[in-house]
This record gives sequence, structure tokens and C-alpha cells, in this order.
Amino acid sequence: MREPDELTHFVLRLERAAVPYMVTGATAAIIYGQPRVTNDLDVVVQLNDSTRARLLTAFSEAEFYVPPESIIRTEQARFQRGHFNIIHFETGYKADIYLMGSDPLHAWAFPLRRRVKWVTGIDLSVAPPEYVVLRKLEYYREGRSAKHVLDIRAIQRITDFDATILTPWINRLGLQETWREIQTS
Repeated sequence: MREPDELTHFVLRLERAAVPYMVTGATAAIIYGQPRVTNDLDVVVQLNDSTRARLLTAFSEAEFYVPPESIIRTEQARFQRGHFNIIHFETGYKADIYLMGSDPLHAWAFPLRRRVKWVTGIDLSVAPPEYVVLRKLEYYREGRSAKHVLDIRAIQRITDFDATILTPWINRLGLQETWREIQTS
């Protein structure tokens, strides 16, 4: 049996604890686009009191840094952009945990997440490719990093997705100029 990769350390625990999640960010872009290096895992989770308790027990303090429950509760109370990290001590690999909160894009994408087989053979929940493109557009607008443009183009080239879904979200998120720039460059 293959040694679990860094992503597996996190996903298996979320799966076993029945914490609803979806992989996003670079890992989702790699799944839908082309391989590249990433130093962390971005995950959107749906937390309530019950799932928070399961998450806390899924990641042992001997193996992982997990913030104190009071910090997680504070992040849960945020209207938007609640976030914390979980770090695997042995590998140093980090999971950026983003909370559903009231983010309308999270709310739209979460029920549309896809089950995808990862290279280690485990199934994981991944954000839909349209969501990944929209978030990459936002990140590009904020930081102008070329990696986001490359990810978007790779997803467009490799993954079958519904581009018509993007238009209302591009308008709602004010990404029209960014989208035009990427389409014409």
C-alpha cells in the first residue's frame, strides 16, 4: 500500500469524522487543470457545534497543531472569511480551513462539490471547477499572481465545465474587467 501523501493526512480525517468539506485552491486547480507544486491544502468546511467537535477529535494533538476550540468558535462567529490552520507536525504540511459562513459563492458551490479519486486512491470532495475559476479570478484581481491565470487556463483547456455559469457570478463579484483581461491576454 502506498504511503499517504500530505493531502491524505487531512482528507481521511475529515471523511472519517463526517465533517462536510470541499477541497479548493491549488489542489482543486491541479485536479481540474495541470500539476504544479503547492505547499498547502485549501478546504472549505461546514461547521456547527457537532461537526466542530468531530473535527477537533479527528486531529490528534500529538500529530497536528489545531487551534484551541475558543479560536475556532471565534472564527465560526465571523459573518464572512472565518479561517484557521491545521498543521501536520511530521511533514509541516498545512491545511487552510475556510468556513462556509455567509459567503454566497461557498453556499452555491458546496452542494455541487464532486467526488474525485486522488492519486492515493481515496475519494475526496472537490469544489466544482466553475467555483475554482471564480475564486482564482478573485485571487488574481487581489494579488496579480500569474499562477492563478495559468490555473484558470489549464482548467479551461482540460476540464469540461459550464462557462455560462460563470457570467452571473463574474457580474455579481465585480470580476468583469479581470475576466476580460485573462481572456484577451
